[in-house]
Amino acid sequence: MTFANYINGEWVSGDTFENRNPANTDEVVGLFVKGKPSDVDAAAEAASQALAGWSKLPGPSRGAYLFKVAEILDRKFDDIAADMTREEGKTLPEAKGEVRRSINIFRYFAGEGSRLNGLLVPSERDRVHMFAIRKPIGVVGMVTPWNFPSAIPAWKLAPALICGNTVVMKPASAAPLSAWRIIEACHEAGIPRGVVNFIAGSGGSLGNALVGAKPLKAISFTGSCEIGQWLHGKASERRLRIQLEMGGKNPTIVLADCDFKSAVENTVNAAFFSTGQKCTATSRVIVEESIYDAFVAALVERTKKLKVGNGMEPGVDIGPAVDEGQLETDLRYIEIGKKENGAPLAGGNRITGGAYDKGYFVEPTIFADVAPNDTLAQEEVFGPVLAVMRAKNFEDAMAIANNIPFGLSASIQTTNVSRVFDFVYGAEAGLLTVNLPSAGVEYQLPFGGTKDSSFGPKEQGPAAFDFYSDYKTVYLKY
Repeated sequence: MTFANYINGEWVSGDTFENRNPANTDEVVGLFVKGKPSDVDAAAEAASQALAGWSKLPGPSRGAYLFKVAEILDRKFDDIAADMTREEGKTLPEAKGEVRRSINIFRYFAGEGSRLNGLLVPSERDRVHMFAIRKPIGVVGMVTPWNFPSAIPAWKLAPALICGNTVVMKPASAAPLSAWRIIEACHEAGIPRGVVNFIAGSGGSLGNALVGAKPLKAISFTGSCEIGQWLHGKASERRLRIQLEMGGKNPTIVLADCDFKSAVENTVNAAFFSTGQKCTATSRVIVEESIYDAFVAALVERTKKLKVGNGMEPGVDIGPAVDEGQLETDLRYIEIGKKENGAPLAGGNRITGGAYDKGYFVEPTIFADVAPNDTLAQEEVFGPVLAVMRAKNFEDAMAIANNIPFGLSASIQTTNVSRVFDFVYGAEAGLLTVNLPSAGVEYQLPFGGTKDSSFGPKEQGPAAFDFYSDYKTVYLKY
């Protein structure tokens, strides 16, 4: 099947590129139309023309459209989840969880259409009524990643639309189908022409065109630090509002008083599920010295039980890397780990033989006794490679955890309430979990990091409105 771009309410054809299944590269999931810079210009102009009509709709009316999008996605739930597994590689249960989350995101922000609150405060002056109302910021560009190819487009698109903005979306070329399904649902829901636009294709040429499109007022990006920094520079030249979610090197601190079995499970979950391809995944586990050896042994034992394979097959825990480039990155960092830290205690190889030869499969890999300044303790791999680090005590663990340029997520495993609050107030990260995996968030609260991980207002929950809307302040004498 060929999947067209979507501009001004029309499906636009053209030259195509392949989207292949990373678990079986013999399977072409679909052909996607390769967008051109001129397509971006046309989409931005269409969004600009649609802005006045869409923004004048009452919030509850915009919310009604979003409820329809959720209903359509719900009706196609199983097919959309299977599409995600085939194009991105994550297991089918994980894909189903993500699609369910996307549906819930649309329903959440649809409901916010009836609650788009402003500010009402008393004046110091007699007979003066003061208030501030929300207004949209205009045409918003969105660049979305491949690792959550449905949820991240949903959590950008839904709040943008409910605030009255119009949108041009550019999905990751490695997994565009899941985002395309959301755009298809917007079309079926009857969202007016030009309000939502979708262009797949090369990140380089389309990214340049998007950030340079004259109607654009803001851009929301999730992806690598390198591209995010470039985008920040380009957007700053035009004084565009910008939101960046980028890399992470997330720690899980394991203290001696933890629930040992749960700590092992939480670490394995956060490090290896979704093939470690989560910006919030645990890539460093920092273990208190008194339980270090026992924890490492249990971690290795549990990891070796994980089943790697095609995510469509029952019983599979870990799917493939998303593409050949990410597989090569995983293997390159494994080789660095072998040179700096010795042989891994688990994994360390590409999986070959039989059906594995047709996919990008790598063993979940554990390196022990990694030092704070080693490569695997400082650089993001974005794959199933875990660095285990030794800490003398809680204070030492916190110092190691914070000794990083990133600050997206962090986790602690402990039963000591005082240590929990020391962690909450001392951890240099935007997302914290306690006795849970570092990866796994809900849509009702703000999402985003600190330091080099993020820039601009947070995503999700009520905080999303800080990026997608502005205030109009009114002073009224009566």
